[in-house]
Amino acid sequence: MSANTSVKSPSAAAKLRRTAWYQQPRFKRLGALVALAVLVTIVIGEQGNTRDLFYSVRTSFTGVKLWVCLGLAVVVWLVREFGSQHVSKAVEGARSTTKWAPLLQARDAMRVQPKVKWAVMTALLLAVVFVPGQLTGFWQTVLIDQIATYALLAIGLNVVIGWAGLLDLGFVAFFAVGAYSAAFWTGSLPVEPPVVLNNFLIIPVAVVTCLIAGVLLGAPTLRLRGDYLAIVTLGFHEIVYLVAKNADGITNGPAGARQVPKFSAFGYEWSLERMPYWYLLVAIIVVLIILFARLEHSRVGRAWTAIREDEVAAAANGVDTVRFKLMAFAIGASTSGIAGVFYASKVGYFNPENFIILNSILVLAYVIFGGMGSIPGVLLGAAILVWLPEVLREWVEPADRYMYLGALLVIMMIYRPQGVWPSRRRQREFKLAQEGVGDADAMTEPAGGAVR
Repeated sequence: MSANTSVKSPSAAAKLRRTAWYQQPRFKRLGALVALAVLVTIVIGEQGNTRDLFYSVRTSFTGVKLWVCLGLAVVVWLVREFGSQHVSKAVEGARSTTKWAPLLQARDAMRVQPKVKWAVMTALLLAVVFVPGQLTGFWQTVLIDQIATYALLAIGLNVVIGWAGLLDLGFVAFFAVGAYSAAFWTGSLPVEPPVVLNNFLIIPVAVVTCLIAGVLLGAPTLRLRGDYLAIVTLGFHEIVYLVAKNADGITNGPAGARQVPKFSAFGYEWSLERMPYWYLLVAIIVVLIILFARLEHSRVGRAWTAIREDEVAAAANGVDTVRFKLMAFAIGASTSGIAGVFYASKVGYFNPENFIILNSILVLAYVIFGGMGSIPGVLLGAAILVWLPEVLREWVEPADRYMYLGALLVIMMIYRPQGVWPSRRRQREFKLAQEGVGDADAMTEPAGGAVR
């Protein structure tokens, strides 16, 4: 009996080690996509009523929307699981041919030769400056009031989350601080300022104010990490929001700030025309990109990376974690102050409802979607996710637009968690995590388990 058992034990052990087909990562991803399709169908379906509690579920599952969503989910799965291999082979084959040799040489030259890199960046900047002038008035408004403004916020939040690894769910609170600073110093609130300032002079004042607010938020939360830090920042946002909404004698309460003056300098005043605001925003964003790019590769940026990867190990190796975490909160908040001053001057009127918690979640989604730690990535993420709801305006109800954004984010997290345009460091981290060599900060182990 023992001999037969010993003979059969290797095959039995092999069967135990064998992974069932439904446990394979490929089919797990299919299950996640199918579940996502069902959830989206229910969310965008008919509204329920008190007379029939299951009306919404029943109508969602009997309509054509369910099959459309399931079909799209299966198509995404098939294309990504089976089509990506053929695309990768085709790309590699094209690279080996002489037809694509000039493009590859130009790409390598741009990476190695600074002159080629600056030429490409100059051409891109010229396109950013002059192409929006050819758009319609509606898209110019979307570009200035939403895309560019949220791009500023995403650049600041990228410092806090992408570089320092500090989860902040109340980032729009600093945006509100910057906007109310502009309203206060221009005399647009019930409280009279000591002196009325020009909007350009308000920018450094708002930056300092947001720096102080960032330090006040960061100082009590230095020992917190992860979910606990996120809850505290969420509470900070609610405090700012409720103060702005209820302090009638200071912020004018729900009525908000009215008739905030426009930007003016040297006798020229920014009026209702859109493009002067775009040129001003481009100048501000370019300056911030240059400064933050230098900051990323400085001693401060390396300290932030060490804190993000392992705060305990960073402190053990001499990194002053308290100081650098405070710097991350303060510097990230200062960018929101600039965005707040610009927004207040551009729209002329705002109220506390412009700074709800949903906006903080959206900015966080833009950073994650574009690629945490990557300045081009967060700019691209903000542009895509702000542009997409406006494109869906004619076909999708306003209440359902963010559901499609959520579905897109889930698909991104399944197939490309590093983002559309990740930083080189983060891309390397995810590659090592997939190989089982190391763990990226957003993953506990690679798909299928760690390799040992």
